[in-house]
Amino acid sequence: MRGRSAIVVGGGIGGLAAGLGLRRVGWDVTVVEQAPVLADVGAGISLAANGIHALDALGVGEAVRAAGRGQYTGGTRTPGGRWLMRMDGAAVERAVGTPIVGIPRAALHRALRAALPPESLVIGTEATGLDLRDPARPRVTTRDGAPLDADLVIAADGVDSRLRATLFPGHPGPAYSGSTVVRALTAHPVDLRTDFELSWGRGAEFGHIAFNDGRAEWHAVVKTAAGVRHSDPLGAVRRRFGDWHDPVPTLLAATRPADVLHHDVHELAVPLPSYTVGRVALLGDAAHAMTPNLGQGACQALEDAVALAAALAAEPTPEAALIRYDAERRPRSQAVARAARQAGRLGHQLTHPLAVAVRDAAVRLTPFALARHGVLRHHAWTPPRLTPAV
Repeated sequence: MRGRSAIVVGGGIGGLAAGLGLRRVGWDVTVVEQAPVLADVGAGISLAANGIHALDALGVGEAVRAAGRGQYTGGTRTPGGRWLMRMDGAAVERAVGTPIVGIPRAALHRALRAALPPESLVIGTEATGLDLRDPARPRVTTRDGAPLDADLVIAADGVDSRLRATLFPGHPGPAYSGSTVVRALTAHPVDLRTDFELSWGRGAEFGHIAFNDGRAEWHAVVKTAAGVRHSDPLGAVRRRFGDWHDPVPTLLAATRPADVLHHDVHELAVPLPSYTVGRVALLGDAAHAMTPNLGQGACQALEDAVALAAALAAEPTPEAALIRYDAERRPRSQAVARAARQAGRLGHQLTHPLAVAVRDAAVRLTPFALARHGVLRHHAWTPPRLTPAV
């Protein structure tokens, strides 16, 4: 294929993965990240089989498995502690070849960066837009005035993507999902009996992910108006969730106020008509930001990275490769986004007591095998093999 240089805008999970994928198929890649310091902020993440298999294709699966913890025990509970459904992680592993893996986001970022040559990652460079006057050499404009051009540009600059806004100025952009999330990592190891739990209440959800070092990530989701903030977010979570079952109070007690993150959840509720324009491809949240209710946001970004690299290796021109990428990725990722939205409505956005009671009864009466089948339709994905183009 003629044209072998790429600029990836965004040094998050999707951007780093895209850089790794393109390098594996013979492209010269520069990943630009606006942050001047890589602080590795963030809490934790669960990676389903499709994400793990994508990481295998990128050559970092083993490193991520070593840094993560398989999720074999846990499930879904009520605020009082009653089990609605217990997970069978071993059955999930048998079905899709790997357990769901819980890992701190910082550890995942480090594993991806470690596989990328240091000179391929440029920090402190803020992309502001695109110049597409030369169809064969898209150019990224930057805050410091020094443009970057290449044979291909990959926009992996997140839910508030500036490059997406340049490509699709008529699109409404991200919309508030109706929920806000507060999350943190515990400051020290905690005694947990399960690898992963979700608890559903009225208009609220609390969950945790256990890690190898004994610490845990917890998240609290509340249905509320956008922009609501508290001077003491941890105190607000304690007031809202402090009387929920163990280990919720234990997790909150093990958290430092300074470690708490608070974000409103936004999504691309209006799907994009395409993930590509000319020689520019959108990837990850820039293309299909979704609610976190299925744990598929990062996994879909990893799929994007592998699929894009495979298309570039297989097709004769970048334009043909991007047509293939869009045809493969847009239907699947937008379907997952719809399913995530529906899961959120079921899980933590119900507020009427009768609706909550019906939901709890339905979940409790659903056999795990049937529920597993519904979840695994998103996990079951076989990555293409990444081989350099001739």
